[in-house]
Amino acid sequence: MAHAEVKLPRAEGGEALARLVRVAGRETTLVAVAVATVGLHVADDNFIQPQPGTSAADHLVSGLVPLALLLGAVAVYGRLRAGARASIALLLGFFGVLAGTEAVYYTQAVGPSGDDYTGLLSGLAGLLLLGVGAATLWRSRKTGGHRWLRYVRRLLIAGATAFAAFALLVPVAIAYVVTHTARAEVPRADLGAAYENVEFTTSDGLRLKGWYIRSRNGAAVISFPGRASTQKRAKLLARHGYGVLLFDRRGEGESEGDPNAFGWRGERDVRAAVAYLRSRPDVDPERIGGIGLSVGGEVMIEAAAESTGLEAIVSEGASSRSVRDELANPDTDWGSIVGNAIATGATALFTNNLPPATLKSLAPKIAPGSVFFVYGEHGQPAERPANRAFYAAAHEPKAIWEVPGSGHIGGTEAQPKEYERRIVAFFDQSLVGGK
Repeated sequence: MAHAEVKLPRAEGGEALARLVRVAGRETTLVAVAVATVGLHVADDNFIQPQPGTSAADHLVSGLVPLALLLGAVAVYGRLRAGARASIALLLGFFGVLAGTEAVYYTQAVGPSGDDYTGLLSGLAGLLLLGVGAATLWRSRKTGGHRWLRYVRRLLIAGATAFAAFALLVPVAIAYVVTHTARAEVPRADLGAAYENVEFTTSDGLRLKGWYIRSRNGAAVISFPGRASTQKRAKLLARHGYGVLLFDRRGEGESEGDPNAFGWRGERDVRAAVAYLRSRPDVDPERIGGIGLSVGGEVMIEAAAESTGLEAIVSEGASSRSVRDELANPDTDWGSIVGNAIATGATALFTNNLPPATLKSLAPKIAPGSVFFVYGEHGQPAERPANRAFYAAAHEPKAIWEVPGSGHIGGTEAQPKEYERRIVAFFDQSLVGGK
């Protein structure tokens, strides 16, 4: 009797262990298959079918680093305790879903093509990994002790996890989205003047496409970025005889290249636009300017500082492009520094580029070209202190205007007549009257 009582628990214990081994084996297999699917999209996106105008050599960091991390995660996954496995599965699931967002966007906007198919599979694999992670957490939960203590412990763990996810993963998600998605379609033209379709090539070999309104006064202005929000400024300038060039920046609309909504390397696009305008018979090469909105204003500052082709620029709503600007600008929100640093690091990883120089350090280099800093009274929090710092650092000729009642890049809506008067007067003085 005593012998039978001893054997039964051993048999039950063996069966329980066998069940755990079977579950762990299935879990590891599911994770390996899902991670391989995510890795396939990473390879497809970076090496097999990169963006038009780019090659696998342009994506070594953004491709090899994630692939190495995915491979390492699969290699150690089966050796870890349940809690660690669940955390890894959830992180990998987050990345898988994130990697699939570009495919979802472009599929909805223009239909699937290229690496969108593996991107959609990556999103599904990410959801599977999230499910595996959640299930592993549930199976490994502690059930001993008082019930209220268990719930308090779980609540604290969930709260800490949510905080860490928000602080660490949201900046990564932002960096991924702005470096992998951009406006897919060309908007309808509402320029108030005849225009022609044009294209030109950047110094790094990307073909950019846009519209050009012919100049009637020998001067031309680049309205940047893109062909959507820039149309109001283009129409305004065209009414006063200026030639105006609008174009899809790299990775956007009909233009080649990888997108980057933070504007890193955008100065190459502007310099190519200047070279195109200098080649036109209706434009005096010494009468070329630019007006940039938000990140476009930041790119204009860099383009004007690093080349001599722009005689005058308007920078509207500029503030920062990376954590380097956040540290250099006054009135820095130190509570957001960590998130900005993570976003900057992730952007560098996803774009294979280091962050550009600070706008404050570039502002003095715009001279002898003219610069007009414009920002809204109710714009983004960093706009007022940043633009005042840019203005203080810049050399003459320079001007600055806080647009009353305006939000971010909202000058044409808040003060339409005064905005037009000031912008036209600036370009008239810098490009027409002063020549």
